[in-house]
Amino acid sequence: MQRITKLFIIALFGSIIFVVNVFLPPPLNYLLIVVEAVLLALSGLFIKGGASYVGAVGGLLTALWSPALGPLTFLFAFLFGVLVDAFLFFFRISATREGVNQNRLIAAMAVSTMLIGLISYSSFALLPQFIPFAKDYIGLFIQRSTMLDALVLFMGPATGAVAGYAASYLWNKYLRHIQY
Repeated sequence: MQRITKLFIIALFGSIIFVVNVFLPPPLNYLLIVVEAVLLALSGLFIKGGASYVGAVGGLLTALWSPALGPLTFLFAFLFGVLVDAFLFFFRISATREGVNQNRLIAAMAVSTMLIGLISYSSFALLPQFIPFAKDYIGLFIQRSTMLDALVLFMGPATGAVAGYAASYLWNKYLRHIQY
């Protein structure tokens, strides 16, 4: 794949992640993490290490828009991309002209989405208990509850599985014939 094509994919997918995260109201943009997961999966299929690049670009653009939580926004978006790339490698998912293994991609996306959900939830719900100044900034953190724990543990893999299915469907049906 040509360098300009790689840059175009990274910029396009990162920009779409930025638009979803910034211009949609808060409950809706959290539900649409599936869009981010699909774009990260597709970028990982197109470009080796592409999900990390796309996560970094999307996280950087979002962090620049809201500088108060900018470092955490960038960190979580980039970490999500790294997790997607790592599990694409771990599950040995290779994008070929014959297609991609749908079950492996679903599993890889389910695990990576569950992990980023647990990491981001824990940093706002569990970690403040161990930080001395966290009580002063109580509005920033979430009160931990059993319902939220269960929701994160269920919705992370469910969202990732949907994203893995969507990415494998798009790759196998439409994108595998693109020259790369």
